[in-house]
Amino acid sequence: MNYKRTKLTRNKRLIILSSTLLLLAAEARSQGIRNISAELELQAIGTTNSTVPFWMRSNQYGSIPLSGASGSFLARMRKDYDTLSTADLNSGRKKAFDWGFGFEGRANGGKDANLQLIEAYAKVKASIFQLKVGRTKDVMGLNGDTTLSSGNFAVSGNALGIPKVEISIPEYYTIPVFNGLFAFKGNFAHGWVGKVFILESVGSSTNGGTAFPINNRYPQTYLHQKSLYVRLGKKDWRLKLYGGFNHQVYWGNEKEAYGPNFDLSTLESLFYVATGKAYGARGVPTSKIGNQLGSLDVGAEYEFDNFKLMLYRQNLYDVGALSKLANIADGLNGISIENKHFDDNNRGFRWKKALFEVFYSKDQAGYPWSKPTKSGDEDYYNNFYYLEGWSYKDLGMGNPFITARNQAREGQAYRYADYFINNRIIALHLGLSGSLNQWNFTSKVSYSWNYGTFGTSEYGGSTGSIRNPQTTNLFVPVQQFSVFLESMKQFNKGYRMGFATALDQGKLLNNSFGLQLKVVKSL
Repeated sequence: MNYKRTKLTRNKRLIILSSTLLLLAAEARSQGIRNISAELELQAIGTTNSTVPFWMRSNQYGSIPLSGASGSFLARMRKDYDTLSTADLNSGRKKAFDWGFGFEGRANGGKDANLQLIEAYAKVKASIFQLKVGRTKDVMGLNGDTTLSSGNFAVSGNALGIPKVEISIPEYYTIPVFNGLFAFKGNFAHGWVGKVFILESVGSSTNGGTAFPINNRYPQTYLHQKSLYVRLGKKDWRLKLYGGFNHQVYWGNEKEAYGPNFDLSTLESLFYVATGKAYGARGVPTSKIGNQLGSLDVGAEYEFDNFKLMLYRQNLYDVGALSKLANIADGLNGISIENKHFDDNNRGFRWKKALFEVFYSKDQAGYPWSKPTKSGDEDYYNNFYYLEGWSYKDLGMGNPFITARNQAREGQAYRYADYFINNRIIALHLGLSGSLNQWNFTSKVSYSWNYGTFGTSEYGGSTGSIRNPQTTNLFVPVQQFSVFLESMKQFNKGYRMGFATALDQGKLLNNSFGLQLKVVKSL
């Protein structure tokens, strides 16, 4: 009973906070502060089989309803950058300095209740640079459309954002040489993951040490993140080429594990983390510091008269096989087509954007005939040291096709040490957005073949030349179908109304159906 009272109190606090923020937004607009927006949203939700369907919970930035019958209240407020300053409205010059902020909170109520802080951040920009602090809705990787995509390998927007401080060039900046041929963007961030479970003991006799027992298995952990992307092509060129990389690391509690054997300072550790340099000492096995992963991305875009076409590929890396091209078969491959003449005010059917992706992660350089690497199979998202792998607040950070143990149907084989029990996948994914009689819609359809991990396959997991073939505890390959449709329509006085529905059928996830009814009021 005390627990429920606490939850109700938290929900009341969210409503009070949201109302206060909306009043502040109205006051800010009355004072002439530009680009302030605020809205309230009410949802009524029903799901079957005590399960929220796959596309109703995936890539939602952690904004997830409860299973069964429930209701949700959401509040949002943000200030975006001014495109132009008041003095430059006629000249067309961009504003050199600006600021902004954002907030989004969600309260779920039903059989249970919870409170979710989806966004809370402040940002400033000076010329091409931006400084942002807080929790934000971020993705990391090159794809054709963030909303329609199945999800980037590195950061797809599946989980809540990790609170961080980030300096970035968020939009492509054209270098003022070579007649604007090159443009680039990138970021560098430090984040606070919080307390994360790590393994019981570490160490290795190979470096003259022994296993070191860990006293604190729930230490503070940090996030390091950086990226750099380059665009090749002048402004008036129809063809533009893209390439770049992103790099993410969980790190920062090595002294908790190795004690005095780990003799790097925090600054020295950050250098090793940022550069990917390996470290080893007596009692400390030689390895890169932390859980490191990301993708190397390439793409090409072509402007036709009536539509824009983009091809892209994300090459995956986790423990090092990509440096030898040993897992080059794995990746996210996609094509997107955008209608340049889309107008949602038109009657009838109008398509806005279509996207098709193939996600393949079955190779992992883990077959007996694969090119050998010191690290063995990639085992995407799992990590020997961080027991919950590449996850945050119980949700995977990357592509949601890679399945965590708490989301899969019971009965499948898994290794005790694996948080993600299915990372060898072939998936086909289709996304489409547009309008039908002024009802805007977004739809997703996916079909996947799922093969577990190498550790639950007949080939077994591997480290270097050491392999552990399996005859028992084998993952049974299964298929999965998931579909999603969301539609909203604008009405008078700032109201939007609509629905979202989703369905799962297959043997990887629990079969389920979900329906949301939504009312949004803009203020």
